[in-house]
Amino acid sequence: METIINTANGIAAKAVQMARPKVVAAYPITPQTVVVEAIAKHVETGELDAEFICVESEHSAMAATIAASATGVRTFTATSSHGLLLMHEMVHWAALARLPVVMVNVNRTVGPGWNIWADNNDSMSQRDTGWMQVHCASNQEVFDSIIQAYKLAEDGRVQLPIMVNYDGFILSHTSMPVDIPSQAEIDAFLPERVPCWSIDPKNPVSHGNLVPPEYYMEHRASMQNAHMAAKELFPKLANEWKEKFGIYHGGLIEDYKLDGAEYVIVTLGTLGAEAKVSVDELRKAGHKVGLARIRMFRPFPAEEILRIAKGRKSLVVIDRNISPGYEGVTFTETKSVLYGNSNVPVYGYIAGLGGRDVTYKHIIDIAMEAVNGKASPDVTKWWGLKENEVIS
Repeated sequence: METIINTANGIAAKAVQMARPKVVAAYPITPQTVVVEAIAKHVETGELDAEFICVESEHSAMAATIAASATGVRTFTATSSHGLLLMHEMVHWAALARLPVVMVNVNRTVGPGWNIWADNNDSMSQRDTGWMQVHCASNQEVFDSIIQAYKLAEDGRVQLPIMVNYDGFILSHTSMPVDIPSQAEIDAFLPERVPCWSIDPKNPVSHGNLVPPEYYMEHRASMQNAHMAAKELFPKLANEWKEKFGIYHGGLIEDYKLDGAEYVIVTLGTLGAEAKVSVDELRKAGHKVGLARIRMFRPFPAEEILRIAKGRKSLVVIDRNISPGYEGVTFTETKSVLYGNSNVPVYGYIAGLGGRDVTYKHIIDIAMEAVNGKASPDVTKWWGLKENEVIS
């Protein structure tokens, strides 16, 4: 095991290099650009034997990875914010074609007004495309998740694309120490892809053609079944990684000080990392607060939400996104899981949009509203707005 210090973007590129994809499609966008730049260097130096394709747009980047993946090889691309939105048509295509594409999305605000800092509205806008989604809280988790993502996506029971998300600048441009297994160890964990199907000019077939009504629903149901399989497999992969390398970030959800917790903060990404400090401070002050950091957002960890809600006084959901006209996406999904299954109240907060800073002290203040009985399930509270406005 080697320890290196690098940004999440550099670490993501290192993980891709060690995963040995055969085709990488690249188009720049802040704050993702460094990922594909670093991969280009790995290709140039011979560390990665791959076709590096510079395309004319993010739509073309996804089209290129789709075409390459359909031939049976391992592929990669990366994007952010408006780049991900431009891919949207082809993002659906990759999922419905059941192609195990791995893509890094560096979470960035959607404009206008133009903003290059982090929130999750870009990835949340893709939640119904059929892609699996993992959200990372550290550079170590970025490396580990990319390797695990390939193994999960390529499993014959899954065969779906997966998006590995991490927050722009908060991780993408921040250096941290990361433990890197040897190439031989990665190769043993992640063998070369064995495709369940592939296209071949020597044996031409029609693929992605018209699907009449008597077959289309079954196609969608098959995708849903694959997501359910992924929900079972992902925690097993995380445990396998722990056994081999001693590193563990949790399964579908990372539990943090949930034993004896009466109040649980629910969030994802770097808000989850910051919330650990908040929980530590709250525990020191005698408040029974824990954290459930969602790692896999799609498939949504419904059974885990029910588990962590059992016996609690309330859940406090903090979203770095907003579904306009309603509320935070994680808040909505958490409530939907508990409806009819639990009477535990759920409180929703929106914070950190457009990269606005959310410190552990802010998260303490949010949690204390629940502890002190001042939170309300009838409103979604925007935390950190000027004049602390409340929008119902």
